[in-house]
Amino acid sequence: MKKYRGIIVDAISKRQFKSEITVENGKIIRVEEKEHDHEQYILPGLVDAHVHIESSMTVPSVFARMAVAKGTVAVVSDPHEIANVMGEEGIDYMLEDSKKSPLKVFFGVPSCVPATPFESAGAVLDAEAVDRLLAREDLYYLSEMMNFPGVILGFPEVMAKLESAKKYGKVVDGHAPGLRGADLQKYIGAGISTDHECFTYEEAVEKIKLGMKVLIREGSSARNFETLYSLIDEYPEMVMLCTDDSHPDTLIYEGHIDKLIRCGQEKGLDIYNIIRAAVINPVEHYGLNVGLLREGDSADFIIVDDLKSFNVLSTFIDGECVYENGKVLFPVEKVPARNVFNRNKISIDDVKLAVPPAGENKERENKENITKIRVIVARDGELVTGQELALPKVENGNLVSDPVRDILKMVVLSRYADDPVQIGFIKNIGLKRGAIASSIAHDSHNIIAVGAADKDIVEAVNRLVENRGGIVVGTAENLLDLPLEVAGLMSTLDGEDVASRYRLLNAEARRLGTSLESPFMTLAFMSLLVIPELKLGDKGLFDVTKFEFVELFVNE
Repeated sequence: MKKYRGIIVDAISKRQFKSEITVENGKIIRVEEKEHDHEQYILPGLVDAHVHIESSMTVPSVFARMAVAKGTVAVVSDPHEIANVMGEEGIDYMLEDSKKSPLKVFFGVPSCVPATPFESAGAVLDAEAVDRLLAREDLYYLSEMMNFPGVILGFPEVMAKLESAKKYGKVVDGHAPGLRGADLQKYIGAGISTDHECFTYEEAVEKIKLGMKVLIREGSSARNFETLYSLIDEYPEMVMLCTDDSHPDTLIYEGHIDKLIRCGQEKGLDIYNIIRAAVINPVEHYGLNVGLLREGDSADFIIVDDLKSFNVLSTFIDGECVYENGKVLFPVEKVPARNVFNRNKISIDDVKLAVPPAGENKERENKENITKIRVIVARDGELVTGQELALPKVENGNLVSDPVRDILKMVVLSRYADDPVQIGFIKNIGLKRGAIASSIAHDSHNIIAVGAADKDIVEAVNRLVENRGGIVVGTAENLLDLPLEVAGLMSTLDGEDVASRYRLLNAEARRLGTSLESPFMTLAFMSLLVIPELKLGDKGLFDVTKFEFVELFVNE
């Protein structure tokens, strides 16, 4: 039996009081109001309502060490990324490794593997597989339904997955950026209960008024807190907090859900509403076995110095202290790497793109030799892109990058087979020299690269092939890398080591010209064919608003 004293912040009753908590056998057996001299605050442990652990670039047991140091006791995690690479084997890998740490990880069943039929993935989870997985007690919900056109149009395979979730009484997460009006009503009417992709206040309010819970996301690339934070006070029972995709340096140096609590208080939000969004709402919505500082609950709580700075002094999970005074109190056993990577190196000829002869482009009606191209327009801090038309830079009859106008060549190629390289162009990456490349390319995690010159792109891609996945940055003559030996997505190294190396790569990318807050994360979403507007997949250029492939060359 152990006793802890502090000022309890009770978001349910909306009050603070000096108290003594008694813990025995992992449970809180007594919460007693009592005068004492302890000035620290006791709160329920924090919950990330939607996260892809793979985006931390560390395996679950290593991610856990970073998370508990920030006061996180539980995460609702979608193993969608590794499932796209390794299928059910990848999901089991995440489950088994997560058991090596005390962090409470509640995994869902990926609903969209692959995300669309318009790209190559390493696995397919059809309706039969999803039904089988949802029947398991160690998988808690149906993960984000990204195929919102399939829901709206009633595709049988999509609807079968939703029916399976209903059959097993498991909630369904959504993913519907920009969806409004009648289509949104159909989407919610199909039983989808959350969305973490709102990028305007008006969109979020419409979804809330239709009964959907909105998750305010603040990750490494997509950061929506500034736009949506007022919802926490306006609709306190309908909002949760999440990171979605957060890189290791963000977790270690900026924080996790604790960071959002600090941000909320800086905005003048009600502390009780913030805690409700950070803990109570996800626990109640997903039915999580996570304590809320009540008698009989699991002893999952944190102690912080004060509410404004919100520095976590201690983290407790099931009554055990897992973090205290700057030290994580559990070890991590290194796990063997598993991967799927079947790609050979490419040559300079593979990334060459000739100006098409007059008449060969089906979208051109005249005989002009100069034609415009569709250009993806990246937006810093957002997953959505724009598109514009531009005249390409041509050298020796081939289209090349134009760093002066910041229109750079981008390539995507399958990691699962030696299929042809797909070529597009992108604006707002900002590289003046060199290239960046990655095998983290949502959602199928093929190889994606962008660069100021063809030779830089080729050498960066080939370093990825040598490493069987990871991240690469630099010029053809001087490349830096971060190998990710687990599915080309995660490292088994300690989080500090991964974060340090990742920061070094980010610094190199900035030295080469990019001004993006998180260039590798931004790049990773440029092949995600379910988030508007224009993206490049391993089978070609894709217009998400039309949900179809389009030609690179276009005649106005």
